[in-house]
Amino acid sequence: MLCRRSFSTSRQILRDVNRAGVLGGGQMGLGIAIVAANVGNVPITLVDTSEGALKKGQAFMNKLLEKDVAKGKISTEQADKTRSLIAFTTNFDDFSKCDFVVEAIPEIPQLKFDTFKRLAEICPSDAILASNTSSISITKIANAARGAEDRVVGFHLMNPVPVMKGMEVIEGLQTSPETLETALAFGKRMGKIVSRSADSPGFLANRLLMPYLNEAIIALETGVGKAEDIDNIMKNGCSMPMGPLALADFIGLDTCLAIMRVLYGETADSKYRPAILLGKMVDAGWLGKKSGKGFYDY
Repeated sequence: MLCRRSFSTSRQILRDVNRAGVLGGGQMGLGIAIVAANVGNVPITLVDTSEGALKKGQAFMNKLLEKDVAKGKISTEQADKTRSLIAFTTNFDDFSKCDFVVEAIPEIPQLKFDTFKRLAEICPSDAILASNTSSISITKIANAARGAEDRVVGFHLMNPVPVMKGMEVIEGLQTSPETLETALAFGKRMGKIVSRSADSPGFLANRLLMPYLNEAIIALETGVGKAEDIDNIMKNGCSMPMGPLALADFIGLDTCLAIMRVLYGETADSKYRPAILLGKMVDAGWLGKKSGKGFYDY
């Protein structure tokens, strides 16, 4: 029988987050950095190995902030302050100054493991190491962070981060109460409605969402309905804000496939078998909105 740790939330066990780090300058990492700076009011070190990706991200950030100023959502002064709080760099060693680091790199298990091994070596001995993974076991990731296993936690935000209100924090087997409570508090500091999930395949969000999207793809490949009909019935008949195929395109079909493979591999349950059409589309490079072609053309 596995006994879970219990602890009181009445006493203060939170760590202060004076500077946060984000690894990955793509849409997700950039969104995390912007919200942490703009809403959480915390200085950010944003690291990416590509100078080009950082320049592209910085330009995109400026565009987003200018749009928010034009709409009256934030003031010019607040936009300027947000810019000043985010430092863009290719130097991984700059994480040595961070209290809380969020990894937002591709969903490749070995890449995550190698990254957390390196973070454990570089970051301060009390820094919290958080993964934005949407499906990979936090317990496995923590095992790679030798010497920092109890400071690893899942910190899964939704895309686009500035728009989506919800997120989930995932407790690995090794995650300490202090790490968990600090992650929950930091998510709230970023203005998010935080759900807590066990370290189970897919966690909460993708355990529920991905099989729904996968079933829509199976309905398409088996001729139950056309793409427009599938999306229309779910939007107009079930009050979904977006059809499942359009949503899969927006998320990225490669990401959907990676998550379904984790669900299927970890559970060996046939209900999580990825749709054949999904695999073929990824093989063709039809990844959805980001590639210009998926179930729809963009």
